[in-house]
Amino acid sequence: MTQLLTLTSQLRLVGLALVAMGLLHAVLPRVLDWPGDLGGSSLLTRQVSYAHLFFIGLTCVLLGALPLAFAGELLSGAPLPTALLCGQTLFWGLRWAMEFAYFSPRLWRGHRLRTAGHIALSVLWTWVTAVFVLATVRAVG
Repeated sequence: MTQLLTLTSQLRLVGLALVAMGLLHAVLPRVLDWPGDLGGSSLLTRQVSYAHLFFIGLTCVLLGALPLAFAGELLSGAPLPTALLCGQTLFWGLRWAMEFAYFSPRLWRGHRLRTAGHIALSVLWTWVTAVFVLATVRAVG
């Protein structure tokens, strides 16, 4: 059990969570009822929305694959892995900030499922960001 608490294991778990999050994007439009919401918009808006969704999902998978497959190497302190950790820390730190600074509480307040989603994503992004911050601090030394 203590093995799960090591930074290397936490990086791998974060990687797994990010890959899962990326794959979840395949069903996200149905969960969020995008066909209904985007039905009245232009073809360009619909296609751009789905294209962005695809690339966000792919980005999650690729950014998750790095710590999943190379956690030890990321913590080596070498310049390239350290730069990758810095980039991941910035990226996921900004995503964490967006959860609180950008998304309006009107989107989830009063809706049990959306409130649960907001809480779950807040916890997820806090954990992901914290692990990358700790990994970056360790790699920088």
